[in-house]
Amino acid sequence: MKLEFCGIIQIINGPNLNLLGTREPSIYGNDSMEDYLNSIRKSFPDLEIRYAQSNHEGDLVDLIQACGLKNIPIILNAGAYTHTSVALADAISASKAYVVEVHISNIFAREEFRHNSFISPKAVAVISGLGLFGYEAAIQYILDKSIRG
Repeated sequence: MKLEFCGIIQIINGPNLNLLGTREPSIYGNDSMEDYLNSIRKSFPDLEIRYAQSNHEGDLVDLIQACGLKNIPIILNAGAYTHTSVALADAISASKAYVVEVHISNIFAREEFRHNSFISPKAVAVISGLGLFGYEAAIQYILDKSIRG
């Protein structure tokens, strides 16, 4: 099915991802999300790439619902909420949001509890272990789905 696309993509990051660049660089790398966003916005100049990060589950639910209502595709890295939040999964289902789940690290090569995702069954795709490049891969996937269906 072809994705109806409005030219906007919303990236949503969950808890502790505001610390990218300083948090466990051996896992998450040395780049801040702000620096990376500048780079991907240059790579996709015809897109409006929005970014939001919150450590609060309810804020993330609100963002997912708002994007779902406006038909704005979401790239979601829910962080630790991936493994715990029924509320985020329900928000995706209830709003019919088009969500690509992204993880910077390979969650399947980490602790056992990280292997379970409440988001994955609701997402259209899951990208894990590509580092920050996973966000670009998700953008390209969304663009391809909007063109080819």
